Amino acid sequence: MKIGIPKEIYEGEKRVAIVPKMVTQLINDGHEVFIETGAGDKSYFVDAKYERANAVIVKDKQLLYSEIDVIFKIQPPQREEFEMMKDGTTYIGFLSSALTAEFFKLMNERYITSFAMEFIPRISRTQSMDALSSMASIAGYRAVLTAAQYLGKFFPLLMTAAGTIPPAKVLVVGAGIAGLQAIATARRLGARVEAFDTRPAVKEQVESLGAQFIEMELVADAETTTGYAKEMTEEFMKKEREIIGDRTAQNHVVITTAQLFGKKAPILITEEMVKKMQEGSVIIDLAAEQGGNCEITEPGKNICKHGVTICGLLNLPSTLPIDASSMYSRNITQFFRHLYSTEDRKLDFEDKITKSSCVTHNGEIVNDYVIKAIRKGANT
Repeated sequence: MKIGIPKEIYEGEKRVAIVPKMVTQLINDGHEVFIETGAGDKSYFVDAKYERANAVIVKDKQLLYSEIDVIFKIQPPQREEFEMMKDGTTYIGFLSSALTAEFFKLMNERYITSFAMEFIPRISRTQSMDALSSMASIAGYRAVLTAAQYLGKFFPLLMTAAGTIPPAKVLVVGAGIAGLQAIATARRLGARVEAFDTRPAVKEQVESLGAQFIEMELVADAETTTGYAKEMTEEFMKKEREIIGDRTAQNHVVITTAQLFGKKAPILITEEMVKKMQEGSVIIDLAAEQGGNCEITEPGKNICKHGVTICGLLNLPSTLPIDASSMYSRNITQFFRHLYSTEDRKLDFEDKITKSSCVTHNGEIVNDYVIKAIRKGANT
């Protein structure tokens, strides 16, 4: 098959969908790989590295799209990219930021078969394909480094001639992949860390990293069958905010990671809670792309309000483009191999992974979740 990797045109995106090492593997599998010139420049994978891996460098984006069978991308296609695609192309990449009727109309007009990396089910045999977890891990790491940058005090305990400086106190809200990486990174920097999550299953993981787990009355079904946090009742959320509010006032850094798959992020930190925090404290809101866990987060901006710095960070994985590209590249390559694992290279829609991740096929939306999301959007 002919696989094409165009240059990402989404503003601020520095990653590339395939790195040279994975190009070699795909070619060894019998595929041809075409790279738009400069596609890897921002992640320091220059054209010469792809040429040494036997990829074909294409200078004309239109020519690239007209020649290939499968597109590997990170960000969803823009309108101008749709216009260059040939009918029947297969797209593999992230899609959840583009769940609109107009977007999928463009998909279906060209009979694009699309697969969303974020819809790959979280089961044991998809671990090597799980791009969401890979990118979340980077976000958790980068969140702590950003907090250290803005916090006006040291993270570790320091014994100095001027006296002892106590360690910073860090609260991590949400102990998923991003949260656990944030805990581990903050601990490596010497901070005292505590964490909160509605899922009882994560307590052991939190404590194994040296953090204190904040207890509350937990519910048995706090997560979905695919391992994601589940939306809770307003009564439960009120109790949750009370516990978090008590802890935010005692910590110097608060990192929030609570997201609901495909929905607006829950508000866990109100403005009143921010007012009670110590001046000079920092909130890193990793849910900013879904509106934010903090009531006054401004997505894409770092603001200071009531003496607290609130960082509404977006697309954090792109700030570590070398490793982010390498990790994503491994994920998408393993996923592609799974999709086309048969000798005849035909898709098996009876397979759980293929069926769950496919969004459009034969000019129709075939993913129930996407259908519901579009209908909900049309009614708001």
